[in-house]
Amino acid sequence: MLALRRSLFAVVAGLALTLPAPADAQNRGSDEGELPTIEDKTEGFRHIDGFLPLYWDASKGTLWMEIARFDTDLLNLSGIGAGLGSNDIGLDRGRLSGSRVVRFERVGRKVLMVQPNFSFRASTENQAETRAVEDAFARSVLWGFTVAAETNGRALVNLTDFLLRDGDNLGARMRPGQYRVDASRSAVYMPMTMGFPKNTEMEVELTFTRRQGGGGGGGGRFFEGVGSVSPTSQAATVRVHHSFVELPDDGYTPRAYDPRAGYGAMTYRDYAVPLGEPMVRRFVRRHRLEKVDPSAAVSDAVEAIVYYLDPGTPEPVRSALLEGAGWWNQAFEAAGYRNAFRVEMLPEGVSSLDIRYNVINWAHRSTRGWSYGASVTDPRTGEIIKGVVTLGSLRIRQDYMIAEGLLAPYENGNERPPELAQWALARVRQLSAHEVGHTLGLAHNYYDSRVGRISVMDYPHPLITLTSDGRFDFSDVYDAGIGEWDKVAITYGYQDFPDGTDEASALGQILNGAWDEDIRFLTNQDITTHPKADQWSNGTDVATELDRMMNVRRVALRRFGENVIRRGMPLATMEEVLVPLYLHHRYQVSATASALGGVDYVYAMRGDGRQPVRPAADALQRSALRALLGTLDLSELALPEALLRSLPPRPMGYGRHRELFPRYTGMMFDAVTPAVVASSHTVSELLDATRAARLVEQHALNASLPGLEDVLDALFAQVFEATPRNGYEAEIKRAVERVLTERVIALAAAGPMPQVRAVASLRLERKLAGIKDGAGRGGDADAAHNSMLARDIARFLQRPADAFAAPSVPGAPPGAPIGEPAMRWLSAFEPICAWEDAGVDW
Repeated sequence: MLALRRSLFAVVAGLALTLPAPADAQNRGSDEGELPTIEDKTEGFRHIDGFLPLYWDASKGTLWMEIARFDTDLLNLSGIGAGLGSNDIGLDRGRLSGSRVVRFERVGRKVLMVQPNFSFRASTENQAETRAVEDAFARSVLWGFTVAAETNGRALVNLTDFLLRDGDNLGARMRPGQYRVDASRSAVYMPMTMGFPKNTEMEVELTFTRRQGGGGGGGGRFFEGVGSVSPTSQAATVRVHHSFVELPDDGYTPRAYDPRAGYGAMTYRDYAVPLGEPMVRRFVRRHRLEKVDPSAAVSDAVEAIVYYLDPGTPEPVRSALLEGAGWWNQAFEAAGYRNAFRVEMLPEGVSSLDIRYNVINWAHRSTRGWSYGASVTDPRTGEIIKGVVTLGSLRIRQDYMIAEGLLAPYENGNERPPELAQWALARVRQLSAHEVGHTLGLAHNYYDSRVGRISVMDYPHPLITLTSDGRFDFSDVYDAGIGEWDKVAITYGYQDFPDGTDEASALGQILNGAWDEDIRFLTNQDITTHPKADQWSNGTDVATELDRMMNVRRVALRRFGENVIRRGMPLATMEEVLVPLYLHHRYQVSATASALGGVDYVYAMRGDGRQPVRPAADALQRSALRALLGTLDLSELALPEALLRSLPPRPMGYGRHRELFPRYTGMMFDAVTPAVVASSHTVSELLDATRAARLVEQHALNASLPGLEDVLDALFAQVFEATPRNGYEAEIKRAVERVLTERVIALAAAGPMPQVRAVASLRLERKLAGIKDGAGRGGDADAAHNSMLARDIARFLQRPADAFAAPSVPGAPPGAPIGEPAMRWLSAFEPICAWEDAGVDW
């Protein structure tokens, strides 16, 4: 027995001597022996010279990198070379995944890739003080490489494992289910792996597989999961691009951030500032731009800012995008630059993620969604190194459909009215300029100026008006050219002042001069509070504009019929066109609600002499309430009977999808839920918890201003005292009463401010008493409705914690971007409806 064991041991030992060493051991080389030279190790490999030279071992499918730049900051970035095509998941072709400053540190035969911490600094020449801050806050070691060869201090490392991983956590965004990279189905993608003097570009093809038994929510049955856009939900392959890039030199001068100037900020904490000075340092994010002659009123740029358009963009969209993005040259000319900004076509064979190119990507998805403007920014200074615009290709089709609904242009059904394309292309021009503006450093500007449309950084609603003879005028549907605010903002951020200029004073004068012309800046954070900050809105008086839009909507709905679709289309597809028309006023409702309990304020600075804050005027608030209540009129909520008679169930092959109204009626179009959707939007805006709290407080401070009691009383009167003209309107009335009651219950249960909960609860008590007093009136439908309403209110008042649940009213189909990609209402509404997963042009 002992002899047998010795024989087996000898066999195993012999096998161990003959089997190849594990891959990591091969890469390490012998711990005792000398490392081979890079030249010997890479013999027979394909050499790709560049910023960090690469070596491709085609026989093993491994990519090696030579590192000679140790302890030197460089830029590492990643993005999506080939995407998933799902708006809901968001992994679009050409989009950035992340960027960071890194440095390589050599420790024996190990190379660490380290991300320093630039959020906490000490701007001082005292090295000990600098080290004290660096040692106080953690840095991040992102990866560790093993040196496989070296020559004269240059180290060779195997890059393959670093690249063939989910470094940006993309798998966590893929759902439903749980996805992770399968290395056996992933590889380096050599066509987009290349080297240049200041940047090294690499790309890999990563296959993400769904783990067996992995569940995970998908956001409802209308959520566009992996299986909706890839051949199988079991595996989805995308390409991820990586870059190592030389950082800019130190010739860039940061510009001070001012909240009134409309720029995004680069911030960090500086522990070396004197006592009494702000520790948080703020600078604008912008490209580097310099005049050849800073003292000249107009000068050529030392180096122009150039953007490159995706060559996959078709005509006529291509020309529209080139034109719209090119509008920015008008702003740079206003700032005194000649030939400082231009747009060209991206050369063939170039990755849109190549750091050398600012790009405008034309991204295809299976459903419409947002467009984006992103930037790669040097975190040390705020200098924008690369702008990346992603434009969703289906947005133009949504605008085209909005035009179809409003204009009803197909009298015979086979026309191709040129005005529809002109309308949609006008929007695309503005969209191109808008997203490029973000990559120039600018934020949204939603200020309602008396000058009119002042910025392409606004979200524009199509402007269509009624003429005196009842026709629609859409000649000014979208603005053309750069806005006055955009010129001011570019001048603030990019003006190159001559030596000796008091820059702080000069920048202040730029903003003060614009203020005097009512050219100002308000952004996303202001739209629910400030009555002059609105998105998807026109005009300066929110109530007047809502009234005007309701009139346009009313006329268009009366004309609505089969003339909104082309001949040969199923009549049921009129519903796609109906949705944005019926909800034509949805954004103006939000804008008008901002006046109620609204606050007129400015980004006040000490010493500017301006009144910082005051409540919105009483007349404005009350006219806003009147206009909002008007959207709840039964005549506005009811659909024309002729339209209802012309909408059959959807035929096979045209299943329901998220762009349609929800329904309780199975296959048949639901005539009531559109009213539920629209009324719920108005009521929810009016009874927003923060708005309710502001109403309580403003009335306490000034009794002449409306309070929450006033709004609730007006709502209950509008909804419960309405007089229906027929049975259809009576059913809508009952539905809206339910919407209002449940929304007040929600406010009484979950409003953070106790006074708000108290006021809402008292109104519920009074409504319960009123329902009981009126018991027995009306027919059986009213009696059943009122009985259930009374029971629900009573249950809440008696046991609110047990009785309350989130309102079950169905939500709206997506709206912006003229949508909301997230369909939060689906999970609650799904049990009543048999939805189909179907892609559609949003």
